[in-house]
Amino acid sequence: MPTSHDTGYKLLFSNPLIVRDLIQGFIDDPWLQKLDFTTLEPVKGHYVSEDLRDRADDVVWRVKSGEEWLYLYLLIEFQSRSDRFMALRMMVYVGLLYQDLIRNKQLGPHGLLPPVLPIVLFNGERRWRAPVSLAELLPKPPAFLAPLQPQMRYLLIDEGAIPAETLARLPQNLVAAIFKLEQPQTPEAVQALVTELEAATRSDEYAAVRRIVAIWIRAALIQNRKYPILLPELDDLQELRIMLSQRIEQWAEGYLAAGRVEGRVEGRLEGEIGVLTRQLTRRFGALPTWAEARLQAASEQALAEWTDAVLDAASLVDVLGPPPPDH
Repeated sequence: MPTSHDTGYKLLFSNPLIVRDLIQGFIDDPWLQKLDFTTLEPVKGHYVSEDLRDRADDVVWRVKSGEEWLYLYLLIEFQSRSDRFMALRMMVYVGLLYQDLIRNKQLGPHGLLPPVLPIVLFNGERRWRAPVSLAELLPKPPAFLAPLQPQMRYLLIDEGAIPAETLARLPQNLVAAIFKLEQPQTPEAVQALVTELEAATRSDEYAAVRRIVAIWIRAALIQNRKYPILLPELDDLQELRIMLSQRIEQWAEGYLAAGRVEGRVEGRLEGEIGVLTRQLTRRFGALPTWAEARLQAASEQALAEWTDAVLDAASLVDVLGPPPPDH
């Protein structure tokens, strides 16, 4: 079920100025850069999949390219890991969009279907690993069948994989600032980013954006992975900036305290991993790469269970379990 933070994230990309900054800042294509973004408008179709469940993670826009429309199908992924069959999902969603356009007689010149730019925006903690092409999910067919297979690719924007230098080169881009706030930040850095956003959205054209961004930032700060900060319900970016500046000292103290606790926990785990590594090496010889990786990623509970098991185990697998399939 989507959280309030996820819902706010979708709300962000329901604003044309934020969609414009996403395209202009994160898709390096000269043709796309020349689109008339003043013509951006949401597509209010009602898309229902075969199991009759509405989708709450997609946003559809259209923008003029000359006299024709280009449709932007933005699918926002909040899952902790990538969806291996995303290319298939996107093919189905674009097909449903086309069906809706046909039903509502919204075809292009000469009765043709309009082009669609399918985008997957991923903000999970792990990096996206799924194929971006449907062809990668199919076996290689005989020459006769190859041109008859369905074709689908999507454009991936993996938020966590974007280098900090890239975001720094986009100081006036709203989406770049939003992506920075998604990452764990010090209180001072958060305050600077909020101040930057408030200054960049003071003109009248950003009136709606200021409200949306303020609501989203408040949700993001509450769910900050390092140290959350509780703020009253605010929908004004200037009020949020002022409120944050008033609480920044208190937040910083809590942030530092949380960091000290986290450092002590990490130090203790490193010590336990070192001891267990030496025990396993003495019992079973040099550890393979997969075993070292599993030890480094282990939880405190797993380390305790493995330490108990190492004395009576007949093999490394008896302690750590089987290696991954690719080893």
